[in-house]
Amino acid sequence: MDLTQEILALKHARNAVILAHNYQIGEIQDVADFVGDSLGLAYHAKATAADVIVFCGVHFMAETAKIVNPGKIVVLPDRDAGCSLEASCPAPDLEAYLTANAAKNYYVIAYINCSGAVKALSDVICTSGNAVKIVTQAPPERPILFVPDANLGAWVMEQTGRKMDLWQGSCYVHVEFTRDSINRIKADYPAALVVAHPECTQAVRLLADEVCSTEKMIAYCRDAPVKDIIVVTESGMLHRLRKECPDKNLIAGPTERCACADCRYMKLNTLQKLRDCLANLQPRVEMEESLRARAELPLLRMLEQSR
Repeated sequence: MDLTQEILALKHARNAVILAHNYQIGEIQDVADFVGDSLGLAYHAKATAADVIVFCGVHFMAETAKIVNPGKIVVLPDRDAGCSLEASCPAPDLEAYLTANAAKNYYVIAYINCSGAVKALSDVICTSGNAVKIVTQAPPERPILFVPDANLGAWVMEQTGRKMDLWQGSCYVHVEFTRDSINRIKADYPAALVVAHPECTQAVRLLADEVCSTEKMIAYCRDAPVKDIIVVTESGMLHRLRKECPDKNLIAGPTERCACADCRYMKLNTLQKLRDCLANLQPRVEMEESLRARAELPLLRMLEQSR
């Protein structure tokens, strides 16, 4: 029995569901029940009837699934699959900042790429796919603190006109794309359109024909009137795009140091580790209940405001 067959057999035996983020390797995407961005996977995690959730992504994503499914077993193929963006906003630092600025009465909007402890300090969560909608619905009388991604926050300000104070965090992968690296590939494909993730810097966003979440990239690429499209996000997204847009020439946006951008944390998960975590139901994601309950409220608020 090969690994894929073992995974499918174990999934059935465990009554498990496999959720995979768009940035996972192709072999994991192909065996998953659902592949998507953070918002889509959050909906699937909330709605699943499975006893076990296998989250193929990074730790904060599996933790999010646990927050909305406290009675289910949630496992992550590699315990060390972290996130540089999550690490850029430690909960004690955010709590200290909010205490020092208590007079401002911040309305805290947290990008989902953060720890459960940061979610618990927030009023509402957002993803790159719904951030504009969430910010638009924020109380107009309260100043907004947007954490942790400053690039996404700046893009949302451009879209909404709503001023926000920005936590100075970033995704190490998306900031490696530069204006020069994109211009060089654009010179090779002068007729190509450029689609970029809003976690990229403003210099890169200004070069893009479209800035959007990974999920919205699918419709954009499918409906684009040209064959060549430069995709400026983590490389795993190209696997799904090539399956769903087979008639397009999808070109990985290069960084200054490589021809495509791999997240070293996302790529820690492998097919073997996926098989092992299903067999052993380890490593598990656990949360202290009072923290989980506090973190759940802003997540549920996001899901309600995103409908």
